[in-house]
Amino acid sequence: MSREPRILWADDEIDLLKPHLLFLTNKGYELVTANNGRDALDMAFAEPFDLIILDENMPGLTGLETLSELKQRLPQTPVIMITKSEEENIMDQAVGSKIADYLIKPVNPNQILIAIKKHLHSASLVQEKATRDYREEFGELGSLINTADSIDDWYSLYERLVFREMELSGAGTNMDELLAIQKKEANSEFYKWVKRNYSSWMDSDGAPLMSPQVLPKTVFPMLDAGEKVFFILIDNFRLDQWRTIKPVLAEYFNIDESLYTSILPTATQYARNAIFSGLMPAQIEKMFPELWVDEDSEEGKNINESPLISTLLERYRRRNTFSYSKINDGAGGERLLREFGRLEANDLNVIVFNFIDMMSHARTESKMIRELASTNAAYRSLTEAWFRHSSALEIFRRIAEKGYKIVLTTDHGTIRVDNPVKVMGYKNTNTNLRYKLGKNLAYNPKQVYEIKQPQQFGLPSPGVASAYIFAAPGDFFAYPNNYNYYVQYYDGTFQHGGISMEEMLVPLISLSPKHILV
Repeated sequence: MSREPRILWADDEIDLLKPHLLFLTNKGYELVTANNGRDALDMAFAEPFDLIILDENMPGLTGLETLSELKQRLPQTPVIMITKSEEENIMDQAVGSKIADYLIKPVNPNQILIAIKKHLHSASLVQEKATRDYREEFGELGSLINTADSIDDWYSLYERLVFREMELSGAGTNMDELLAIQKKEANSEFYKWVKRNYSSWMDSDGAPLMSPQVLPKTVFPMLDAGEKVFFILIDNFRLDQWRTIKPVLAEYFNIDESLYTSILPTATQYARNAIFSGLMPAQIEKMFPELWVDEDSEEGKNINESPLISTLLERYRRRNTFSYSKINDGAGGERLLREFGRLEANDLNVIVFNFIDMMSHARTESKMIRELASTNAAYRSLTEAWFRHSSALEIFRRIAEKGYKIVLTTDHGTIRVDNPVKVMGYKNTNTNLRYKLGKNLAYNPKQVYEIKQPQQFGLPSPGVASAYIFAAPGDFFAYPNNYNYYVQYYDGTFQHGGISMEEMLVPLISLSPKHILV
């Protein structure tokens, strides 16, 4: 049986507050009183309290002095300060001391009750509301899953599902299991929809904004308006991860949020090169064969990103100066900050952060990282921790200080996989778990999305018999040889390359600085 929350209330006029005390007692709280700061400290240090209420103007130790000692010994105990004074310096001191709440006399009992609930019961209240809201929306989401028939429908549905996922996971409710089932159903329908429609996007005015159009459609108009633009790409960056760091950036930027659709395969070699070139992969191979690296090459697949940007600017007859930076570690970020001054001379600065992609791959290889990022919520948490404590945030701050605009995006997202699908191929078949390219691949066509004429889909074709296959949401391709070991090793890992909302529907964010420091 849970006990009543215990509250210590210190006020030199405590006898005048009996109606308030009786009101809170009737609401289920245990009240202990003191009429000065010293007694309040002795009581607080002698026995546990869930919350402390302090009058600011008490004889002897003032409320602020009492607060200071409380925060040194009991930093986790929330303190509400009540005062007659509206002096700004007193409020500033209280807020600076990490006060939980600050109320101006006269206060009525309901004001006190609201403040108490805010700090003692917020978790349970948030959980109750998140659960109630999702129950009310469950049927509507189910209907949208069954009727979604345009890319805008899927954008809207995916955004709502991500919102609910983050609300429920943050509230600690068991309703997140039901949402996971509903999200899986949505992904299944999205996969079917992409299979029906993807081919029509190759030559259609009705196609969604896709990887090759990102720079021409979003960045070029800003350059035409005379803006200096930073184009920042975070590899393997999903919508939920963006929503995790969004509050951090909201302090410095006005935010315009949208989505775009990654091409297939949702893999760095294809999607990112398509962004920087403004071309589909087959066009890159044909027009700039020296800049395209085949699947079976041992070279890095994204070693020509800067030259590809140059070709894009040249094709559009643009004279904009640009820089390209790829940041793989903390040292790379610190070096960019030291050299930031040289970037200011350019119209366009492109920055690629590889941390999340590296974390995703490390999670596959490392048992420790796998445990740290065991769920989508944990994966988001690691993303936020990296962003807050790496040079990345300082780079964004620096850009905001200078008054430059940012287009923030990614090349593709990632999805947690748990269902093996058997595929057989020659030894030179690519190793990606979410798509395969090769000759004479053996698979169940009902389990994959197959492209047997790659050129018609803007994809290179290494040989006459080459085909691409893409995995459905949650699936990963496994070879029959050493099957059990392979399945055990990759089950529960985050992968990309195939078809899912997480991989294909990715954030495209415009950031405008709120305050320009001169």
